[in-house]
Amino acid sequence: MENVIDEYREEGIKLTPQRIAIIDYLKGNKEHPSADDIYRAVKERFPTMSFATVYNTLGLLVARGKVVRISIDSVKMRFDPDNNPHHHLICSSCRRIDDICGDFGLGPPECLPEDYIVTGHHVEFYGICPDCNKTPGRSASRVPIKEGCHEKA
Repeated sequence: MENVIDEYREEGIKLTPQRIAIIDYLKGNKEHPSADDIYRAVKERFPTMSFATVYNTLGLLVARGKVVRISIDSVKMRFDPDNNPHHHLICSSCRRIDDICGDFGLGPPECLPEDYIVTGHHVEFYGICPDCNKTPGRSASRVPIKEGCHEKA
């Protein structure tokens, strides 16, 4: 953690004990937490900390490229401390988000205007996670995959 703190200080980021706790919580976190999740976890150590502290710290971390804001969940914004290129697998039932690494051979479509500059891409897969799939009475139904204009069963 000391290396991380030194790195942030070198970049001119003011580190309060609350910010260090937020950074520590995010370090290696694979759960893609919301600001509220982070607030509840860190508030145990800092009971007087406000939600605004978490929200503002996340905004700073996003602006500095330390954390990626992901808007996969329509109910709440999630944050991903892994800023390396990767994609996500999202449970349609519980909204769990798992990372998927790999190159899916995607490139920009040929129909883009010539002066359009593509700066990145993100792939989202949806399904039922192993935990939800074990729920009694739950049977995962297969969703048809569309291929061009024709559905494939």
